[in-house]
Amino acid sequence: MLQYEIFKQNINKLIVIDLNLYKEKQMLRRIKSLMRRNGFNDLSEYYDKLKVDKELLDQFINYLTINVSEFFRNITQWQVLEKEILPNLIKNSNIPLSVWSSACSTGEEPYSLAMLLTKFYSLDKIKILATDIDISALNKAKEGIYDKKSLENVPKEFIVKYFDKYNNYYRIKDEIKKTVEFKQMDLLKDSFPKDMDLILCRNVMIYFTNEAKDLLYKKFYNSLSDYGVLFVGSTEQILLPEKYNLKPIKTFFYTKLK
Repeated sequence: MLQYEIFKQNINKLIVIDLNLYKEKQMLRRIKSLMRRNGFNDLSEYYDKLKVDKELLDQFINYLTINVSEFFRNITQWQVLEKEILPNLIKNSNIPLSVWSSACSTGEEPYSLAMLLTKFYSLDKIKILATDIDISALNKAKEGIYDKKSLENVPKEFIVKYFDKYNNYYRIKDEIKKTVEFKQMDLLKDSFPKDMDLILCRNVMIYFTNEAKDLLYKKFYNSLSDYGVLFVGSTEQILLPEKYNLKPIKTFFYTKLK
């Protein structure tokens, strides 16, 4: 579809996001749905408006980056992280772990990590890097205000200890906020941090092409410390992980081949 090819090129110039690396049918369906919601039927006309309307552009970026999150999403995987993965990582490290939530969306994932790590470290020892491409999502994460539904999997002890309740909303306490550093990052284009003991990249890969996945798995390998672990989403098991010099240690958890 020529019009979509031109739209992809224009978007890459405007916001430096390469739509070629996202699955086309899925992405085009999302874009057309958003267009129609805003009263546009033509990609060219829609792009012309995106160039001059910051609010519409922010909405486009936010919709494009698919911010769906909740605390302790897929709770059984977090239980494996707590009972098996973290104890082994801590055993192999003399210092607090270097932890990276690579597509943190609105903050539920890194804050879940911070709360879980309080079972192993004092708060002043916990440092988590949290990155996302979407600035508006990062701003929401920094605010740390969530509705009741997103807290469904949070243990009651954590809700009592680390949240303040305001009507039907919950605000994460500053002592947890201080453990997380939020930064904007495009995983496909930006350099990755080094020597990370635990990297979470969950519920993101499903939107990328195989070419983009190849690139990212190689970058994650290079970002891991010698004993580091990559934690992926519930529909994102890596096919042929040895191709990327990774090996599974539990379902959804990978480490470097030795």
